[in-house]
Amino acid sequence: MEMPAPNPDILSKKADLVARLQDILPAEAVISDPAETRAYECDALTAYKCPPLAAVLPSSTQEVSDVLRICHEMGVPVVPRGSGTSLAGGALPTEDSVILGVARLNEVLETDYENRFIRVQSGRTNLSVTGAVEEDGYFYAPDPSSQLACAIAGNIAMNSGGAHCLKYGVTTNNLLGVTMVLMDGTVTEIGGAHLDAEGYDLLGLICGSEGQLGVVTEATLRILHKPEGARPVLIGFDSNEVAGACVSDIIKAGVLPVAIEFMDRPCIRATEDFAKAGYPDCEALLIVEVEGSEAEIDEQLETIMSIARTHDPVELRQSGSAEESAKIWLGRKSAFGAMGNINDYMCLDGTIPVSQLPYVLKRIGEMSKEFGLDVANVFHAGDGNMHPLILFDANKPGDLETCEAFGAEILKLCVEVGGCLTGEHGVGIEKRDLMAHQYGEKDLGLQMAVKDVFDPKWLLNPAKVFPLAASDAHRIAAE
Repeated sequence: MEMPAPNPDILSKKADLVARLQDILPAEAVISDPAETRAYECDALTAYKCPPLAAVLPSSTQEVSDVLRICHEMGVPVVPRGSGTSLAGGALPTEDSVILGVARLNEVLETDYENRFIRVQSGRTNLSVTGAVEEDGYFYAPDPSSQLACAIAGNIAMNSGGAHCLKYGVTTNNLLGVTMVLMDGTVTEIGGAHLDAEGYDLLGLICGSEGQLGVVTEATLRILHKPEGARPVLIGFDSNEVAGACVSDIIKAGVLPVAIEFMDRPCIRATEDFAKAGYPDCEALLIVEVEGSEAEIDEQLETIMSIARTHDPVELRQSGSAEESAKIWLGRKSAFGAMGNINDYMCLDGTIPVSQLPYVLKRIGEMSKEFGLDVANVFHAGDGNMHPLILFDANKPGDLETCEAFGAEILKLCVEVGGCLTGEHGVGIEKRDLMAHQYGEKDLGLQMAVKDVFDPKWLLNPAKVFPLAASDAHRIAAE
């Protein structure tokens, strides 16, 4: 992935920059030693690395504002960073940028059960939001696989989803308001605890904007009552295509499971070796979970199992207890770690119409043979959010480049069948140069014009989202 060359003028200002940052932050919150900044040289897309000029760890909205004001005055780019779990290179720094980490912004600020919302600082982890309210019978719905570690800031930046997004939606469906700091240090409030805000839907712009428009320091999130109960059914098939057809039929039947998860044979084998979840020996596996009262669960599962039987499953197993449910989910929740235990891989994030699942899975299998790299499929099948894992050897010359080319063809396929480049991982640098495959020149121009309004100097999260040639031409034209 091409990255812009560092600006020598900015590099020459490092000592002055660090001194000004140390004037406004505690000494331990400013990291400038080259050996220490290497901890921030990449996110979870570890194939690409670049140590930043410096890193800062503010503890309040005011400190974030002060940092951005100084960087704005000095013309220094800033890369916002949550927990660094981005799989698209969303927090990859440039040599002349400052990493602004929000990990120390991790407090619960307000909880209101009557109006069903919680206000938290944006560095708080996803799972700990539910942890703050679950004893009182509530939960926060979006549940990315990295929820133990990922920050709300990153969830907002990438509009993250998770296994249960089929019923509850992704981050944008559960985000009510934010406190955001603009690049010049201005603090602004967008949305709030009320159901809907007046005027333009600026919150819709912020959620999914990948740190291009501002730094979110606080978030007001919707919390929900825990359902009466939930129960999954595990369904095994002898081909990916048949499993995909079953998913399509479940959705067409009007049933709304809380989750439909898909795993293919390579992923099943890896998770069995890793987690010992008791999965069957089959080509493809679906985990379909429903929730509600016992009567509702029974009725929904009977419909789902009736549909599954028309596709001749090799196994059809309904959970009979909380322990069995946990074991069914154990393998799926362990999938990414299990795959990493056996090989290097690149995790993609294309989204397609559910009706196209059988065809797309077939084409991915064909392309796997063409490129000579194995691929494992594990994804949120209910909403067509695919996560193909392309296996490669990072130590073998040319393998990464082949993996990238393979991944690009899969993502182009997603667009060609009526889908899009990303569902929840974001564009980052991974899909940056594919944006022109989905959007025309005018479409990209309009998106960049929005960034002009929020960040006129284009200092926030450089070299992400927009193809470099397009963003360079846009900035030159604007000048």
